[in-house]
Amino acid sequence: MDRRTFLSASLTAPAAAAAQSGGSRAAAQYYDLRRYQLRNGPGTRLTEHYLAGALIPALNRLGIGPVGAFSVYFGPDTPAYYVLLPSTKLETLVTADLELAKDADFMKAAAPFWDAPGGASPYVTIESTLLRAFEGYPKLVVPATAAKKEKRIYHLRTYVSPTNMDHVRKVEMFHHGEFQIFAKAGAAGVFYADALIGPRLPSLTYMLSFPDLATLEIVWQKFSSDPDWKKLSADPRFKLDPPTVSNISSLVLRPLACSQV
Repeated sequence: MDRRTFLSASLTAPAAAAAQSGGSRAAAQYYDLRRYQLRNGPGTRLTEHYLAGALIPALNRLGIGPVGAFSVYFGPDTPAYYVLLPSTKLETLVTADLELAKDADFMKAAAPFWDAPGGASPYVTIESTLLRAFEGYPKLVVPATAAKKEKRIYHLRTYVSPTNMDHVRKVEMFHHGEFQIFAKAGAAGVFYADALIGPRLPSLTYMLSFPDLATLEIVWQKFSSDPDWKKLSADPRFKLDPPTVSNISSLVLRPLACSQV
């Protein structure tokens, strides 16, 4: 099935607004989603200082932003921080670290983190996944609560599919109405994207925002009981055996003080 045959009829409100403001369909963004697996101890504070005082300002100077920075609230292998880098220019995104090394202000501010002794590194590993925004949701949407620096949490979910065709069907399911059902239930969509390079392929990742955990639970209940969702999930194109999704990773994140998302 060709996605382009139905996308124009199923654009979300944010995507449609972006298209109207630019006079044409907005170019899909790319995302570098980084996971910093940290060590318990002073390294967490050092990492947060690095993100706030060195990395995020330097990324903004490269034209990358708004940058999201989050700690894991509920999920495995804590402590861990996630950093979300959005850009419409793929080359800018994938060469960011090379360009950062040329930025004297960044190198000075980043020195305690970048040049930490090997035996005292604040992190265990840094993992990175390169994603491309869905055509029907081409740009990251910053929640209104983030702009106002209000309390908020984020639900980060990754769906791994057993085959490439199953992955395509699952992406089509979002474009056939899943965006709108989430919005109707009260979930603020931040981004939806295909993984291009990463540890688990084929897969997609999306992020939703909520004021708190209680609201998250209420919204998911509304979503699962919505008649439109029941109809969509029962559609023969998507209700397959085996299912289109073989594994789901689900994390609840809290924004760090320096987060721009």
